[in-house]
Amino acid sequence: MSKSLGRFLLVEQGLVAAFFNALINGVIAWWLNRGLQELPFWGAQSVVADFLATAFLMPLIICLIVSPLVARQVGRGQLAALDSARSSAARLYSRFMLVRGLFAGLLGVVVTLPVLLLWSWQGPMMVTLNEFVGIKAVFTGVLGGLITPLIAWWALVDASRSSLLLKEVQRGNS
Repeated sequence: MSKSLGRFLLVEQGLVAAFFNALINGVIAWWLNRGLQELPFWGAQSVVADFLATAFLMPLIICLIVSPLVARQVGRGQLAALDSARSSAARLYSRFMLVRGLFAGLLGVVVTLPVLLLWSWQGPMMVTLNEFVGIKAVFTGVLGGLITPLIAWWALVDASRSSLLLKEVQRGNS
């Protein structure tokens, strides 16, 4: 992996995404629940429901934002297309953006379930607003920091594959 690709994935898509996801989700969690002192751990409007919804929707939304940005960067030459995108393995990544987003959302839920299970073993029936906001901010920061580079990688492979195929077609037509 080149230095620029490593910086793009680890810093721009990892650390920056972690910071902004923690900040944004912490503020949203506080804003939506600001009138409450405590939140129930289980139930329809609970910590568990909120975490599972966020774990699915956040990666889906990230995919819908990051994928076109990465494709645009590859198209403009700001991000180098991957030569490995020619391989047959790269076809696995060539899925519609929405399909990649749905898969990322399911992956987010799968990662979240053990976290909620471990948390529930501590026996909280009610969670204070401050605990909820803090834990949600940290959790979404970590989830965003882990899943955004993966989404960016998928988008980069897909955009590289499309870019390389387009160049081959253009060469064949000239």
